[in-house]
Amino acid sequence: MPTDYLKRILTAKVYDVAEESRLELADILSDRLSNRVLLKREDMQAVFSFKLRGAYNRMARLPADTLARGVIAASAGNHAQGVALAARKLGCRAVIVMPVTTPHVKVDAVRALGGEVVLTGDSYSDAAAAALELQQRESLAFVHPFDDPDVIAGQGTIGMEILRQHPGPIEALFVPIGGGGLAAGIACYVKQVRPEIRVIGVQTDDSDAMARSIAAGERVELHDVGLFSDGTAVKKVGAETFRLCRELVDDVVVVDTDAICAAIKDVFQDTRSILEPAGALSVAGLKAWVAREGVNGRTLVAVTSGANMNFDRLRFVSERAEIGEKREAIFAVTIPEERGSFRRFCSIVGPRSVTEFNYRIADPTEAHVFVGIQTSRADEGQELARAFTEAGFRTVDLTEDELGKLHLRHMVGGNSPLARNERLYSFEFPERPGALMRFLSSMSPNWNISLFHYRNHGADYGRILVGMQVPARDDEKFARFLDTLGYPYRDESKHPGYRLFLGAHANGEVR
Repeated sequence: MPTDYLKRILTAKVYDVAEESRLELADILSDRLSNRVLLKREDMQAVFSFKLRGAYNRMARLPADTLARGVIAASAGNHAQGVALAARKLGCRAVIVMPVTTPHVKVDAVRALGGEVVLTGDSYSDAAAAALELQQRESLAFVHPFDDPDVIAGQGTIGMEILRQHPGPIEALFVPIGGGGLAAGIACYVKQVRPEIRVIGVQTDDSDAMARSIAAGERVELHDVGLFSDGTAVKKVGAETFRLCRELVDDVVVVDTDAICAAIKDVFQDTRSILEPAGALSVAGLKAWVAREGVNGRTLVAVTSGANMNFDRLRFVSERAEIGEKREAIFAVTIPEERGSFRRFCSIVGPRSVTEFNYRIADPTEAHVFVGIQTSRADEGQELARAFTEAGFRTVDLTEDELGKLHLRHMVGGNSPLARNERLYSFEFPERPGALMRFLSSMSPNWNISLFHYRNHGADYGRILVGMQVPARDDEKFARFLDTLGYPYRDESKHPGYRLFLGAHANGEVR
């Protein structure tokens, strides 16, 4: 019960390894949102994450003989570092089972702290299953990353600190949710001491197990989870964390990858610190909630939960932050090849900055232009699209289009009269050794690859765009290939951007 958790939190053993993190004002973000935004800087802990609190509280309470045998944990990274640091402090062995998709910065950090790393599976759930088997074989104590009362209580000390640091009014407190331990712990304390404060969880739209579970009234297991925010990539939330969050968390806000990238940039502008995606999740949710509710003049707190960012992922974050902040709009615009038409196009763009402009002549009567334009407000892109259309330019708005943002912007000008019977598919595969070769070797040698685009974005899943020339007689064989491959895929053959920029031309028509 929450009352029991209040006592657990007040007596939690966390400060041997954790410090009371700062609660600081985000001046720039506060001005932009017309609210007072405070950041609870858990990204500044010794392992750059809040996870050491729960891990140490759990391990410090183990019987001496149990601790002497050692502990084992499954983690996508931050809990692993917390367990490894706690083990070093307590002088015991720590085995950490991590998904193979875990960022190298987290794997290296665990090893540097003395943890024995075992890499297996593509998600936390896969790693957890392997860890439970290893636990039985070696008689180790399992330290759960979220679904354990001592872990929940350790994380709950963050809520205790926030209320002590800011005794004044707080409208809402935003907390990232993966398995739910952080949200459950903070809610247990806050709702006992200051029940008027709203506790709002934040999840990604591709790893929203808690939001779906609360809506369904029972725990829902996701088939797949997105791994950009690897620290919250959990297929099924804990039984205890679900019980507590369902009772105590007021709302769960769901945001997308672009919003997280924008939030990382927001925090950097205020603090010059770079958060990992899960660490910026609460800020993205805070912004989305403010926009939805239209509140102003309130005090809002976001827990910045971690800063274990892979450096090469920053390239992807930088590309997507402007779109996530609604400061860039992307269009495919068809302009007649006639005198004065380009001048009319430029007059519509006006004084706005052009962030990207791609064009290659492919048709004697029309020019297909890929253009990115800097915008100053969320609805400005829609206004531009209407203005282009009213001027007689066929326009496709690609601002929210994943294929356009990931691939087409780098591939404009590829119309080919040779690409007959081309089928366009996008695939996702885990960034692990051999994954790309597995894809290529599984294809029939009778199918010609007519288009291939891959770019390493520093994320845990690679994304490729493939054009394949497959004869109609091979339809059944091609369907079997897609089903047995095991990678998520999408048929993009009818995508309007593809048909404009990359489709095969015959007699002046895009096929």
